[in-house]
Amino acid sequence: MAARVVVAEDDMKQAELLRRYLEHDGHDVVAVHDGVQALAAARTVSPDLVVLDVMMPGLDGLSVCRALRAESDVAILMLTARVSEDDLLLGLELGADDYLTKPYSPRELVARVRTLLRRTTSADRTRADKVLRVGDLEVDPVRHEVSLGGRAVDCTPGEFAVLALFAREPGRVFSRDQVISHVHGVDGYLTTRTVDVHVMNLRRKLEDDARRPTRLLTVYGVGYKLAAAGG
Repeated sequence: MAARVVVAEDDMKQAELLRRYLEHDGHDVVAVHDGVQALAAARTVSPDLVVLDVMMPGLDGLSVCRALRAESDVAILMLTARVSEDDLLLGLELGADDYLTKPYSPRELVARVRTLLRRTTSADRTRADKVLRVGDLEVDPVRHEVSLGGRAVDCTPGEFAVLALFAREPGRVFSRDQVISHVHGVDGYLTTRTVDVHVMNLRRKLEDDARRPTRLLTVYGVGYKLAAAGG
C-alpha cells in the first residue's frame, strides 16, 4: 500500500535508514530533522502518515503532534526513548495513533506503518458500505467521518476505529482486550490503557460533560459500551 510518509528524526543516519526501508516498502518519503521542518513538510506534502521522534530541536515531537492534530487527522506514529508509561500516554492523549520505543528495528517500524495505513484507509471493508447510526451519532466507515447532531467531529484513526467498533454493536460491552483485538489485531504491542486514552478523548468530543458520560459508558469491572439509541 503506497503512501506519502514524512519521517521526522533528528538523527540523520537513523532518518536515512528509515527512509530507505520505507521506500523499499513502496512509500514516497520525505525525511526532516527538526520539529519546525516536520510541521512545514506535513503542511506541504499532505502525507498519509507522519513518523515523529519525540526529542527534536526547534519543536519537540509532542508539540508537532499537537499542532498536526489540531488541523488534520493524518496518522501519527511517535518514536520515543522515554520509558515512562505516562510519557507514552501523553502522546496518545495529544492524538498520536501509535508509538515505538527506542531501540527498535526498522522492520518493526515498517510493520507498524503498514498497520496504521490499513486502519486509516480500510475501516473494516467487510462492513464498510453502511453508515452506522446510533441516535444522532453517525459514523461513516467509507468516508472515515463522524458527525454528532449534524456537526462534524474530528477523530484520529485510532479513535475512529474504537468508535466504529462500538457503533456497530451499540449496547454491547467490550472489554479492553476485546477492543485491542478487534481494532489493532493481536500484535501485542498496545496496552489496555491505550484503550482508556482513546475513550477519554472520544468523550471529550462527543459528551456534553466528559466527566459524566451518557454515550460512551464504563461498565465497571468489564469494559466500555456505546449506549444504544434511547437506552
